[in-house]
Amino acid sequence: MQDQINNLPKLAKDKHKENKTFFTKLKKKPPKQLDYIMQDLHEAEFEKIDCLKCANCCKTTGPLFTDKDIIRIAKHFRMKPQQFTEQFLQLDEENDYVLKSVPCTFLDTDNYCSIYEVRPKACREFPHTDRKKFQQISNLTLKNVAICPAAFNIVEAMKVRIK
Repeated sequence: MQDQINNLPKLAKDKHKENKTFFTKLKKKPPKQLDYIMQDLHEAEFEKIDCLKCANCCKTTGPLFTDKDIIRIAKHFRMKPQQFTEQFLQLDEENDYVLKSVPCTFLDTDNYCSIYEVRPKACREFPHTDRKKFQQISNLTLKNVAICPAAFNIVEAMKVRIK
């Protein structure tokens, strides 16, 4: 698994142009059953991939925190939302709340999330490969294939299944 994670950025870079062309065509004319196809590909991949053996998303990137996320997680820690924000978050260049540092503060050494039950929406939905109207998040997916082996494999399977 670690070899695959280490090779992922290069693999994603090598496939970037091909993937970008594929997603451009997909945006222009998405198949009628795209949401169902994506759900199938997502479920099939996550039957094979164990996120706890990887956790590359938690090690290399940080999620966006919505106001609801901040309130929910602060409550979990019995903190005021402002305290939680000051201690763990910062505003990025797009004025979104993100972690002050990566790897994620809440990632334990065994790759378990210490706030799993209250984790941010972005974490719950990552890598977003089963979202409705999937074609609308192609730019995000192009980034995620360099981070997540499952996202990479799902995109490769998409290109075979959707001609």
